[in-house]
Amino acid sequence: MVTHLSQPAALLGRVPIALMLTDHEGRISHWGAAAERMFGYRAEEVLGRRGPELFPPELRAEVAALRERLFAGEYVHAVFPMRCRDGGWRLTDIRAFPIRGPAGRPGIAALFSDAEDLEEVETELAFTQGLLREAPFGLVLLDEELRYVHLNQALADINRVPLEDHLGRRVWDIMQTEASAEYERAIRSVLQTGEPIQELLLSGRTPGHRHQDRVWSANFFRMNAADGTVLGVGGFILDVTEQRAARLEASAARQRLELIDEASARIGSTLDITRTAAEVTEVMVPAFADCAVVEVLDRFFEETPSAGDPRSRRLAGHTSLPTAAAQQLVGTELAAVFTHPPYSAVYDAVRSGRPALHLEVEERLPAQNDRHARLVRDAGLRSVIFAPLIARGQVLGVAFFGRDGHREPFTPEDVKLAEEVANRAAVCLDNARLYSRERETALRLQRSLLPQEIPPLTGLEITYRYLPGSEGAEVGGDWFDVIPLSGDRVALVAGDVMGHGVRAAATMGQLRMAVRTLATLDMLPDDVLSRLDDVVQNLSEIPYATCIYAVYDPVARRCCVANAGHPPPVLRYPDGGAAPVDLPRGVPLGVGGVSYQATEIELPEGATLVLYTDGLIEQRGQDIEAGIERLCRVLDARGGALEQVADDVISALHRGNVDDDVAMLIARVIALPSDRVRTWQFLPETTAPGRARRLIRETLCFWDLSQLTDTAQLLATELVTNALWYAYGPIELRLIYDRALLCEVVDGDTRSPRQRQADSDDEDGRGLELVSKLAHRWGSRPLANGKVVWFELALPG
Repeated sequence: MVTHLSQPAALLGRVPIALMLTDHEGRISHWGAAAERMFGYRAEEVLGRRGPELFPPELRAEVAALRERLFAGEYVHAVFPMRCRDGGWRLTDIRAFPIRGPAGRPGIAALFSDAEDLEEVETELAFTQGLLREAPFGLVLLDEELRYVHLNQALADINRVPLEDHLGRRVWDIMQTEASAEYERAIRSVLQTGEPIQELLLSGRTPGHRHQDRVWSANFFRMNAADGTVLGVGGFILDVTEQRAARLEASAARQRLELIDEASARIGSTLDITRTAAEVTEVMVPAFADCAVVEVLDRFFEETPSAGDPRSRRLAGHTSLPTAAAQQLVGTELAAVFTHPPYSAVYDAVRSGRPALHLEVEERLPAQNDRHARLVRDAGLRSVIFAPLIARGQVLGVAFFGRDGHREPFTPEDVKLAEEVANRAAVCLDNARLYSRERETALRLQRSLLPQEIPPLTGLEITYRYLPGSEGAEVGGDWFDVIPLSGDRVALVAGDVMGHGVRAAATMGQLRMAVRTLATLDMLPDDVLSRLDDVVQNLSEIPYATCIYAVYDPVARRCCVANAGHPPPVLRYPDGGAAPVDLPRGVPLGVGGVSYQATEIELPEGATLVLYTDGLIEQRGQDIEAGIERLCRVLDARGGALEQVADDVISALHRGNVDDDVAMLIARVIALPSDRVRTWQFLPETTAPGRARRLIRETLCFWDLSQLTDTAQLLATELVTNALWYAYGPIELRLIYDRALLCEVVDGDTRSPRQRQADSDDEDGRGLELVSKLAHRWGSRPLANGKVVWFELALPG
């Protein structure tokens, strides 16, 4: 029969109790075995002796007074030292009461126990009883059949089951859990091995909590009697449902904060719209949701957003669910622009600007269309959130998050997190949109300022490449140009404006126009850079720019180059081998107060000259010289068609995701036909004009250009005569038969000729006027030790 455990009896069992009886004269009439063990006297040694003899002499009067009280019918409890057989004294707790002996004579029965042992037991008893009454947790003793033997009221309150209704029932009859088998095995293991179990978490229900799951933390240990007999399994149990929920909520809150921190760090790492949207879905899946989609309104891409029904465009989607429906839900096949009906969740989110939580979506989901709703259901999603993307007061789109039935459904706190992440993502998307617009504007401006078409050139084959930086990089100020000059010469230019964006592109255009203007003056390359330096100093938008300016003469096959802080050009020789051109580096334009130096190099037939900006050769962590060496190696190994060479260089050196623009200009030398160029030298003699006329006539007859003979002779005579009269040194005459007939006269005078209006009675001063009226074009350009005066005649018909 199962009963309450008598806790006081169990504790007192640990305290020996001795019995002594005395008669009406105070003589000991009974001395039990327990008394023999406690004091050491055998029964025969004390029977018949007077009881007070066992007490100290100084206390016998007090003992006698107690004896009188006992004979008066009182119950006496006292503590006295008593003599032991070995001569020592033992502090004894005495509980005495009167009795009636034979013939009705009065006597005394006294119970003796060790006072110290009894005090310890009483303390334990008080502690145990207080623990049972006051402990805020449940205490239980289970027998070997795991039935309730004893428990406190706290456990009954925890289970909401009366204390009496526990007794005799098995533990899992009250604490009903799905893991009852494992629960039983764990408790029986304690019973069998003696190894305690600490903080065993259980989840289930009790008869008093039929409709609400509870969580318990249980500790079990084996209880043994003093003699080692197993009494059962003891335990204390806490209801930690609220604490568990609070810890879970705190953990969820911490996870939400960590997710927001991660979203802040990862979303918007680039200024690419599609990549930013993808980062949102990658951050949220699977940490927050099983499926995530980011859609922006179609008007997001418009310069001026239009009103009307919201239409969205899929930017990114990600899922951790393997189902085909989930893959389709986030796939690109739904990326087309579509209109959301007024009943849809997207429509409501866009119109209201507030997030929406939908639970049990398998019953009804207000999706954008029936196919979308079917995919949501087929993917197994059971709760979804629609969070509008809001930046700068405007709704840009919607972020969709879904969880399947294997996870806890979204909560209102999850909605707040989704809204926070959506708002952060919206700002990043809006920044990317604004950047993309500015970048596209800068690209259009930059491309409009670069050469749209390379004109046919004498003695050169030209190709070029321009590549803007990656989507995450701003447009730079890299540029190049090809400028035809007089005498079939050509200027090759490459430059780089410090800075990025629309301002850098616009400044690049200003510099390009300045270079073209200076080039028309036929200035030497070093003088061009000096003038450009003044221009840059007057442009407040940029501090510095680099530039390399080269002028190539196809007749002499000489190239004059000046550099202003730009990477040096690379020359590939006809028979292989490539090296940077050795010339002074110079300082960037805009420094001021410096001069530039021009270097003249020979370009043999078939040689290739490459001008470029630093975006082609620079790599992080490497010197620019290493990049130039790579370019030289690539050029050395490449020959053949110039377009293919350009493609090979870009393929070998250009990294797909670069932070800077790349501009490259490649020129290959083509020899002029030797029979299309004639050059003569004359001494400064009066016969020079006549010789010039004769040589021109013969040459034009040979070239089958006799129709131009008279005009060419007349104008050439005027130029040779001017050189004879106003200049000094040898005179050189050169004829070039190309797209026009070019005539050049070289003399040793550095002064430029000036055309003037001659009076009617003047005998001279009409030569340059004739040249100006009869020539298609004419002009002059300086040389290091003289000048060239030239004119062109259009070829006949």
